[in-house]
Amino acid sequence: MRLEPFTLQGSHVTLEPLQPQFAEQLLAAAGIDRSTYGYTQVPESLQEMGRYISTLLDDASHDRAVPFVQRRTADGTVVGCTRFLHLWWWPTTRLTPAEVEIGGTWLSADAQRGPINTEAKLLLMTHAFEVWHVHRLAICTDAANERSRRAIERLGATFEGILRNHRPSTGFATVPGRARHSAMYSVVPEEWPAIKANLLERLA
Repeated sequence: MRLEPFTLQGSHVTLEPLQPQFAEQLLAAAGIDRSTYGYTQVPESLQEMGRYISTLLDDASHDRAVPFVQRRTADGTVVGCTRFLHLWWWPTTRLTPAEVEIGGTWLSADAQRGPINTEAKLLLMTHAFEVWHVHRLAICTDAANERSRRAIERLGATFEGILRNHRPSTGFATVPGRARHSAMYSVVPEEWPAIKANLLERLA
C-alpha cells in the first residue's frame, strides 16, 4: 500500500478516510431522499452499506482507490462519499499517482445544490495537482446522466468523448451490472489554474 489514508479539510466539508464505523451514518444520509441516485451506487440497507464499505477499503488496500466520507463542517454530519479511483503510477517507481480519476460521489439530498460538492471537488483536485502532481485527472459518468454531465462541465473539465460499453451500470434508473456508455472528461495541469480560480469564485 503506497498511499496512507489522509484527511482534506475545507470550510464547508471535510473529507475523512472511509471506515466501517461510518456505515449507519452513511445509511441515514442515503435515506433522506433517494430520487437523485438514478445512476449512482448508493446502498439501501445496512448490510449493503457494509459490503460497499468493505469493497472500497479493499480497493484502498491495493492502491486502487482512496475513499472518503464527506462530513458537513457546519454540523459535523456525514452526508455522503467520494473517492479517487483508477490510480496509475508511471513510471512504476513513482511514489504518487501520475493519473487519477475522481468519482463514486454521492451526497444526501439536504447537502446537494450547495457549496459542499464544489468544495469537495476543489479539495480533491488541489491534492491531485498540487501534492501528487498528476499529469491527468479524469472524471466520467454514465453518458445518460445529463445532470452529472452538466455538473462536470461546470467544473471546466474537457469532454473527451464516449466510451461504449465501458463500465457496469449502477443506480435505480439503470439495469445494474449492464454495460453502460461512459462520458469521459479530463483536466490536465495547464488547465488547473483557471479551473481552480473558477471553483474559488463559486465558493466566495
